[in-house]
Order: sequence, then C-alpha cells, then structure tokens
Amino acid sequence: MALTNYRDLSTSMSDVSAGFQFEFFCEKCGETSRSAFKPYRKGQITGWLSRFAFMFYDLNKASRATGAFAEAGGGSAKSEALAEAMAAAAPLYERCETCRKWVGRECWNAGTGTCRECATKAATGGGGGGYGASGGGSVCPNCQTPSEGGRFCHECGFDMASTHKSCPACGVTLPRAARFCTDCGHGF
Repeated sequence: MALTNYRDLSTSMSDVSAGFQFEFFCEKCGETSRSAFKPYRKGQITGWLSRFAFMFYDLNKASRATGAFAEAGGGSAKSEALAEAMAAAAPLYERCETCRKWVGRECWNAGTGTCRECATKAATGGGGGGYGASGGGSVCPNCQTPSEGGRFCHECGFDMASTHKSCPACGVTLPRAARFCTDCGHGF
C-alpha cells in the first residue's frame, strides 16, 4: 500500500533550483523525515535558458518557450521521484489497522501490531489513557509508561496536566492534540 503521509516540497519545474523532494511524517506525533533532493535537470536548464533569454529576447516569448520545455516530461519525472522516495520511506512507517494512520517507529507497538495509542486504549478497555495528574492507573500519552502520580511523567517528562501546547514557530496556544499550528502551519 502506498504511503499517503507526505508533503510535496518540490521546487518549480522551470527554475535553476528545480528538483523533487518529499517530507514524510508520523500522523500521531508529527515526526518527519525528508527524502533526498533529486534535481530535475531539464527544469534547471530551462531556468538558465529563461534567464539568458531575458537579456536577448522578449521576456514573454522566452518564458513560454522555456516553460513548455520544462513541463514536457516533468510529470513523469516527479512520479518517479515520488516512487523512489516512498520506497526509501516505507521501512520507517507502519499503518495502524485500528485507527488507519501512518505512524513512525517511535509511535509503533510491534507487540500488538498497532500504534501505541491504540494499544493503550485496547489495554485499558478503550478508556483513553489519561492526561490527569492523579496516579490511579493513568498512562503517559507520550511514552505509554504507567504513571506513578504527579504532574510530569517520570520516564519522559511529559506534562500530564497540560491540555494545551505552544507553537515553537509563532507562539500561539493550541490544544494538545493539534498536529499543525492554525496560525503558521508548523507541523508537530
């Protein structure tokens, strides 16, 4: 099954820095990995041609001519680059059959064959772990270590009492479950 947890970071098809790159992410914690940048030589040549054509020809005609050159075969080159990137990223992600999300190795529970969050829910009878500061059987939602009480997890330092988090990029306050900042788009 093809990965669906990626963002396209590719640059313009007719620029001197044309190329393809993709960022894959865990749909639970937001941890990312990027594919290697694969240059698109035809697009880079087009970028240089359009820069030089600007000095000698009408800019509008030069842009149309060089742009058509870059677009020819660009779609298939991008598809090939995506297929290569997916093949390289596939060993890093598993699909949880319970919640149907792609998760990284840090969020994967190999013993149950599900993500850690779904494994915790199944172990506690679907009761959903707990963000509470009281001990009493709660489990840290970050590392799934049984809590011994207190505000912070004794294993990973997760703030068990907090219901919100701040975006490191712009500082806006968001709900703890947010995967992306609503103001600047930063991925968690």
